Amino acid sequence: MKIVIKKAGLLTSVQDLGRMNYLSQAVPLSGAMDSLSAQMANIALGNDANGAVIEFTKGGAVFATKSDVLLALSGDGAYLCINEHRLPSDRPIFIPAETELYLENNRSGSRSYLAVAGGWDVPIALGSRSTYIPAKIGGLLGRCLVENDQLNNIDDLNPAASAIWRSLQGDKTNYPNWKIAHDLFLPADRRTIRVMQAQEFNWFDEPSKAAFFSKTYVTGHNSNRMGYHLDGAPMTRVVEDELLSTAVTPGTIQVSNNGGLILLMADCQTTGGYPRIAQVVSVDLPLCAQLNPGDNIRFKKISWKDAEKLYLQFKHDLRKLELAIAEKYV
Repeated sequence: MKIVIKKAGLLTSVQDLGRMNYLSQAVPLSGAMDSLSAQMANIALGNDANGAVIEFTKGGAVFATKSDVLLALSGDGAYLCINEHRLPSDRPIFIPAETELYLENNRSGSRSYLAVAGGWDVPIALGSRSTYIPAKIGGLLGRCLVENDQLNNIDDLNPAASAIWRSLQGDKTNYPNWKIAHDLFLPADRRTIRVMQAQEFNWFDEPSKAAFFSKTYVTGHNSNRMGYHLDGAPMTRVVEDELLSTAVTPGTIQVSNNGGLILLMADCQTTGGYPRIAQVVSVDLPLCAQLNPGDNIRFKKISWKDAEKLYLQFKHDLRKLELAIAEKYV
């Protein structure tokens, strides 16, 4: 299965779930910003959830199939379209060879993920196919996708993906009447981000701590895959100790020297010197990934224990979904 990029769009790259085993060597996690949508696209095809996907930022990309392909799109950044017709997301779609497709903007989100049966075939670098653009590693030549790039699938489909392929292939676009209930994996309020207090939470005065959980913050226009600057009430420190560089991870919320908040995302560094006021719970990071510049968010405090329960329930539900699709076809 092969596609060729005709127009790359804004910041389009190959990602998987990240580079897990090299954080101690200062290699960022990287990977899909919205790991939930990346997994949904793969699971819809019967793939391993960690298969390589194409991450699109908003719409504007155009690509053509050079062979028959089995694809799935997930995420709120764009709609997948053929000839002004929007195709459904979160389900497998058979597309015949020599078909041109494009992504149309979806105002409700920022990023979308295109999976192919078997996963996209790019080299593994440090245990991952994810693109980390600043260091030019992973993905396709360590860079964003550009016009005329060609991508193939890994031509070794597992039984579930093979069965889905056989059920849909033909001479025209085809997809089943079922879809993954993506919304059931997300909270109803997508602008309230659940967080846990971080190690330096008490370095700030009481009005600042109260404001953090009661005021609205706005995502800045200089946000990217490394992190978001959040505009809002500045934090005032009461502890002036110098913080030695210490561990940070996607979802860490730092406070800069001017009191501003920085929400770290997928390509963030592995250590940082700013105090950490909070940590986004892992199940809410996909909400952060779909934020657009100028979006309003609020923070809600939960305990570390409750965050762990949410994560374990999420993993349980995701596994049930994988098994349900596999059992449907195999």
